[in-house]
Amino acid sequence: MKTKNYKYIYIAVAMAALGSCSEDFVTINPKGKFDTSTYFSNEQQCYAALIGTYDPLRKNTGGFENLVAMLNAGSDDFYAGGGSSTDGNGIQNFSTHSLTSISIPGSFWNDHYQGISRANLLLNKLPAASMDDAVRARFAAEAKTLRAFYYFNLVRMFKNIALVLEPFTTQTIYNPEQVKPEVIYALIEKDLLEAIPVLPNTVVTSTEAGRFNKGAAQALLGKVYLYEGKNPQAAAILAEVNGTPGVNVANQYGNKLLPKFSDLWVTSNKFNAESIIEVSHSSAGNTDWSFWGQGKDEGNSLNQMVGPRGYSRPTGSDAADLPSGWAFNPVTQGLYDAMKNDPRFEATIYDLKALKAAGKANYIPAYQDTGYFLNKYLPRQSDVRTGGGNQELNYKQNSYVIRLADTYLMEAEALGSGPRAQALLDAVRARVGLPSVPVTLAAIKHERRMELAGEGHRFFDLVRWGDAATALSDRGFDAGTDEIFPIPYTELNGTKLKQNPNYQ
Repeated sequence: MKTKNYKYIYIAVAMAALGSCSEDFVTINPKGKFDTSTYFSNEQQCYAALIGTYDPLRKNTGGFENLVAMLNAGSDDFYAGGGSSTDGNGIQNFSTHSLTSISIPGSFWNDHYQGISRANLLLNKLPAASMDDAVRARFAAEAKTLRAFYYFNLVRMFKNIALVLEPFTTQTIYNPEQVKPEVIYALIEKDLLEAIPVLPNTVVTSTEAGRFNKGAAQALLGKVYLYEGKNPQAAAILAEVNGTPGVNVANQYGNKLLPKFSDLWVTSNKFNAESIIEVSHSSAGNTDWSFWGQGKDEGNSLNQMVGPRGYSRPTGSDAADLPSGWAFNPVTQGLYDAMKNDPRFEATIYDLKALKAAGKANYIPAYQDTGYFLNKYLPRQSDVRTGGGNQELNYKQNSYVIRLADTYLMEAEALGSGPRAQALLDAVRARVGLPSVPVTLAAIKHERRMELAGEGHRFFDLVRWGDAATALSDRGFDAGTDEIFPIPYTELNGTKLKQNPNYQ
């Protein structure tokens, strides 16, 4: 059994005295807002509930406990960073693979179950609502796709989770029991296969940007198949998403690789042609410290988190104009060395170490500083909000969950070899001016690291490839334990849930 730090378990007892976090497992409808027994009566109310079901997608880059910063920190490409070794115990412990049931942020569990609960409630209420049947079917398809997405994140993070398909009541919130991962994956597949025929090929108006279409659900299903090891199924469904591979060649849904890689990271370039599943952020949410990270904030917190501390530049410098950040996710020397001759380097890594040496910029080195920062999500002065709320909490850059280059590489991996796998790999490389290389699993692994660096994919890639123990050997990674997170202690308190193996 892995020896982790258990000295803080007594804290959980005190927390339990305040009320079990098991109630965070679900969405509790606020008093005075609406009664679920009478709400959901028409299309307008169901649409509002659907938007609420989309809200937990914000977990990707919203709030301090966001997925991208956390997953980056646990990979070989980034450290946790921040102000000190105790600046965010969850992200620090994951970076050193010393998570415990106390240090794992509970939101990674309950935020996803909140989304599942909202989807379950909407699906339960839709049949009786007064609305057009075609609209009803689309809402149900979106709710199923969202439920599949949230379950996919949960089963990858925690593996041994509960399957809940009905709305919770105060009598049933303590009852769910864990099922085998195969049962969760079967539900995910079922939800997506039912949703795909119903979802529109494209969103029909600009106001629908961010809603799932057929291609988004197919891309998610292809990724699910790949994680299950069902490569033929993954290749088949991803081929429907990818169409004919190539630069500036659109698929059946209008998606295509952007000609210029760096354009992916222009804040105003939202919902561009390469985007398949994208999380929307806004600077108009007026987010402040009183409710930041509570699900009501709209800003991209990752922007603030990855910025260098105390940043400044002399007059006339051609260094980037950046506000100061919190210095999380500093780039490792390993990723720097792997990328330094890659055309995607400058768009991915901000080499502040070199700029400081040249007198073009300065900053205050923070914890685990390397001088290299994640340029894809650096905050920019031009993006600082002009309205209310705190500057740090209201950045508006969207973030990708799945984009076309990712699906190209996933299909190539599922195929493994052959002319189509070669064409898919070549297209990703050609976009940045790189020549063709023979398609092999090693080549695809390298391309995923270069193309998707800093977007939160690397840790799960290493785990599913079986490479994590080797790549993370200097981080304290224990094979057979650290592939998944411990279940938060407060979710075990008063429930039927059991802790994951080798954790207490």
